[in-house]
Amino acid sequence: MNLAVLYRGPLASCNYDCPYCPFAKRHDPPELLREDRAALARFTGWVADIRDLRLSVLFTPWGEGLTRRWYREAMVSLSRLPHVDRVVIQTNLAGRVDWLADADARRAALWTTYHPGQVSRERFLARCARLSELGIRYSVGVVGLPEHLDEARALRAALPAEVYLWVNAAEGRRYPAAEEATWTELDPHFGYSVRPHLSLGRPCHAGETAISVLGDGTVRRCHFVPAPIGNLYDGSWRAALRPRSCVNAICDCHIGYVHLKPLGLRDVFAGGLLERIPAAWPPVGPAGGERVRDQQSSA
Repeated sequence: MNLAVLYRGPLASCNYDCPYCPFAKRHDPPELLREDRAALARFTGWVADIRDLRLSVLFTPWGEGLTRRWYREAMVSLSRLPHVDRVVIQTNLAGRVDWLADADARRAALWTTYHPGQVSRERFLARCARLSELGIRYSVGVVGLPEHLDEARALRAALPAEVYLWVNAAEGRRYPAAEEATWTELDPHFGYSVRPHLSLGRPCHAGETAISVLGDGTVRRCHFVPAPIGNLYDGSWRAALRPRSCVNAICDCHIGYVHLKPLGLRDVFAGGLLERIPAAWPPVGPAGGERVRDQQSSA
């Protein structure tokens, strides 16, 4: 069985102060950092001991994980396990990435976000270049705010063609057709992010072949459905895995709606689901972009 596990521990601190993020410049007290480190060690131990599953792991911390040594060590150790197909973390790429030389580049990957105003484009691109040198798969993203557009265009021009640049619709922002088209020129899949997806009653992989895990081992079907379905460490979650329909009216976050079955995004992102890299990337010719938009219109 193949299972995607989205892990989120207590960590909520970040070294950036992005105005659109509630966790900007938050500092976790030492006792919470100790709790987070212990929780992550327990989780990585569980992953190492589970041998009857093929696992893919995505770390989705509220804050920035890679400034903490224990997340870097977890990425390296899990990438070396033969039953782990992929281990990924969401990161602002603020720190050096040379430690990834110790990871298995076939399995380790990064979901990175560029935050203009927090880091220079040159410094961010230098980190990206090093990832490419190390053979690490990675995607790069930006938040689709008007003040980010010039930086996003410059970033796309500077990145290698094989690196996917995604754009997240800004929280609560409406995009007129012309503005949506502008962002879609940078990210042909932007249409999936720009409008919330009606999800109530629709079948979803979450709770069947994907689960969300908290630091204490609480297992939920998804980050956005708070009801627990078991605990990772007592095995109670296994009996709860089954085909499910969403209980929420809408789903508007990529890590959630990517699992909605009617959208077919597991095919779109096949082989790069957790690191947010489309299977057909880079697209071949201008017609590729048209096909993507046609698929979004019919979803």
